[in-house]
Amino acid sequence: MTSGVFVNSMRISKTPKAILVDVIPTDMEKSIADRRLLELQSLTKTYGGMIIVEIIQRRTIPDYKTYIGSGKLEEIALIAKEKKAELLIINNQVKPKQIYALGERMRKENVQVWDRVDLILKIFEKHAQTAEAKLQIKLAALQHMGPRIFGMGMEMMQQAGGIGGRAGQGESNTEMMKRHLFEQEKTVKKHLEQAAQSRRVHREGRRRAGFKTASIVGYTNAGKSSLLNVLTRKGAYVADALFATLDTRVAKLWLPEVKQEVLLSDTIGFIQDLPPQLIQAFRSTLDETIDADLIIHVIDVADPFVHEKIQEVEDVLKGLEVIDRPTIYVFNKIDTLKKIPKATLLKKYKSMTPVFVSAKTGEGLEELKKLIGESV
Repeated sequence: MTSGVFVNSMRISKTPKAILVDVIPTDMEKSIADRRLLELQSLTKTYGGMIIVEIIQRRTIPDYKTYIGSGKLEEIALIAKEKKAELLIINNQVKPKQIYALGERMRKENVQVWDRVDLILKIFEKHAQTAEAKLQIKLAALQHMGPRIFGMGMEMMQQAGGIGGRAGQGESNTEMMKRHLFEQEKTVKKHLEQAAQSRRVHREGRRRAGFKTASIVGYTNAGKSSLLNVLTRKGAYVADALFATLDTRVAKLWLPEVKQEVLLSDTIGFIQDLPPQLIQAFRSTLDETIDADLIIHVIDVADPFVHEKIQEVEDVLKGLEVIDRPTIYVFNKIDTLKKIPKATLLKKYKSMTPVFVSAKTGEGLEELKKLIGESV
């Protein structure tokens, strides 16, 4: 339907064999490179792929034509043929002409080429449940594919001229595809605006009724949905996977100490280098976060990259202009650690009202409810 429709028409299996490639600067620290590859592994497994080869390539700048260079491309093509790979996944957002060149070469080996955005969109497409989530993903896919269609059209035009075909045919094909994409994007945006308007009406109604709102945010797979479930018995879908849920859920939390109900909302999780078009596509869903009275930032306390992920979530919130709201840092999953680094975290994040909980065992939840009551 969406992200891959113009990328490649070849079908792949439910558990495709995948070759992962990350192109990084020559001076990147090993710990950062390892984290990038680890996250790509998680994304690939979440999609359902079976990783057969991982390649890290250090380059000053990516190759202009093929991103990874012609020599490396031929090496990967041989590996793909030998191991019967179906996917080549590049851990970056690759330019249209580069993805086209990669795709043309790997087509001979019956291998599809995706960049990082393609992979995330494919995961989104698998996990979307509501009509609105599906529309948001379609919009992101259309915005991602638009420049590629132009690049493909230019290639078609050049090939037509080079082999004696009708000059300009590629250009006309490009214009036709661009018009088609424009009309599709216009229609999707219209439907999403209708959904956004409905959300605005609901939020305004809640505000008039005096309801306070708190938005649960965090890195994907930090335990946001689990926390929402245990606090409100909402019954949101939970899985140990990236982007397990994409839709916004709103539930009531009764705070007996202040004798007040608070509406908790939980939406899409964030991730490192989340592409701008994906954030923009989910803007109507993220409006619940933008308008909230309180931000509840859920953090996986056992994550080895806890500090980096906190900063990346804060960067997204800053981009959404959510920087002036009271915030509680909820360090979740304390049941997974024998010794919790409380002293370090308390010292570093003292101003963010840190609290340590386990959505699984219930530890720390009463303290969290008390803090929510005091904050709203």
